[in-house]
Amino acid sequence: MKHYFLVRPGIALILNFLLFSSATFGQMNDAGLWTSLTFEAKLIKKLSASISQEYRFNENVTELGSWISEAGLEYKLNKYIKASVNYRFTLKRMKNNLYSPRQRFFVDIKAEKKIKPLIFQFRTRFQEEYADVSRTPEWGFAGFYSRNKFTFKFDLDKKWEPYTSFELFSPIGHDQPYIFDDIRCAAGVELALSKHHKLDLYYMIQRELYVNMPVTDFIGGIGYQYKL
Repeated sequence: MKHYFLVRPGIALILNFLLFSSATFGQMNDAGLWTSLTFEAKLIKKLSASISQEYRFNENVTELGSWISEAGLEYKLNKYIKASVNYRFTLKRMKNNLYSPRQRFFVDIKAEKKIKPLIFQFRTRFQEEYADVSRTPEWGFAGFYSRNKFTFKFDLDKKWEPYTSFELFSPIGHDQPYIFDDIRCAAGVELALSKHHKLDLYYMIQRELYVNMPVTDFIGGIGYQYKL
C-alpha cells in the first residue's frame, strides 16, 4: 500500500504538468504512435550489443513519419555507470511526402542509483546528425545536440515497474539565445514478461520551444525488448 501512495502522486504530477504546459503554450497539436523492437545480447562480461527497429506514426497516426534502424555497443564501467556508442539511420517524412535519409552518431553515459523503492536514472547524450547526405551543402550536416534525460522508476517487487521521465534537448553551436529547444515528458510502465522478454508501455508529450508555430505531440508508445 505504501508503494501505491509513492507512485500515484509522481505520475499524476508529471501528467498534470504536461497537460498544463501543452494547453498553455502549444499552438499546433498532433497525435502519434511510436513502436519499437529491440534485441540485446552480452558479448563478453561487461560488453553488450543491441539492434533495434522503430516506426513512428504521426498526423493523428495516419502516416509513417519516421522509419528508424539503430545499432550500438554498451560497456559497463562500474556498478552504477554505463557508456555506449551508437549509430542510427532514419527515413523521415517531409512536408512534400518524400522521405529524407538521415544518419546519426551518438554517445551515451548512463548512471543509476537505487534507493528502494525508488530507482533514479540519468542519461546524458551527445549526438551529431547528417540529413540528405550528398544532396545538400556541407554534406547535409544538421548539427550537434546535447540531451539530458532524468527517469524515476518505482521498484514494487513485482513484474511491472511504473516510471516517469523528463528530457531536455540542447543545441550546441547554434546562434540562438536559448539553452533548450525541445522537451519530452513521459509516464509509463515496464512489464517483465519473462527473464528475456520485456514490454514498455508509455504516454509522452513532446513540445518545441521558442519557435513561431510550436508543435506539441501527444504520443502513445509500445516497445518490445528481447535480451539474451
